[in-house]
Amino acid sequence: MGQKINPISMRLQVNKDWRSKWFANKKEYANYLTADLAARRLILNKLGSRAAVSKVDIERSPNLVTITIQTAKAGVVIGRGGTGATELKEQIERLYGVPVRINIEEIKRPELQAKLVAENIAHQLERRIAFRRAMKSAAAATMRAGAKGVRVEIAGRLGGNEMSRREKEVQGSVPLHTIRADIDFASAKAQYPGAGIIGVKVWIYRGETQ
Repeated sequence: MGQKINPISMRLQVNKDWRSKWFANKKEYANYLTADLAARRLILNKLGSRAAVSKVDIERSPNLVTITIQTAKAGVVIGRGGTGATELKEQIERLYGVPVRINIEEIKRPELQAKLVAENIAHQLERRIAFRRAMKSAAAATMRAGAKGVRVEIAGRLGGNEMSRREKEVQGSVPLHTIRADIDFASAKAQYPGAGIIGVKVWIYRGETQ
């Protein structure tokens, strides 16, 4: 079970929360979902990896949409004199058609965010850094930041080989079956030159919740 189910959805209402919070009837549901997906796509395309965005939470009330962006580089999101955040807010308001409030939360320890660790490994692979070295250095940095355990898996034509394979690096313990365990999970893709796409998955165990 722990292998086949997304660790975050499995722990909803235990120690994880929904990324989108709203209620809609059957007629509105598809429109709400489409708008949320478009907003997330806009944020990630505009900010890209340079802003190190870990998570985007969306909450709707009748006349307001609140978007919380968790990032390791808040200054990049805000922009010079707040122009970046203002421009982003205007673009998202055009999507939703209602006022939008954007909250920017800075991440103090990006090494404990699975999405940022996965993207970091993917960028290293795209720069042709040896995959074992990229996995080991990322896992070691996560453990130094205070994680109880980390697991990294990459799959694809590693090193440009003809046959694809899967490699993993595990440090500490990662109890996927323990529901009260606080496990962050994310995946990323690396466009490896001459070898297609290499998939990266990262699980980070940050301790148990009470």
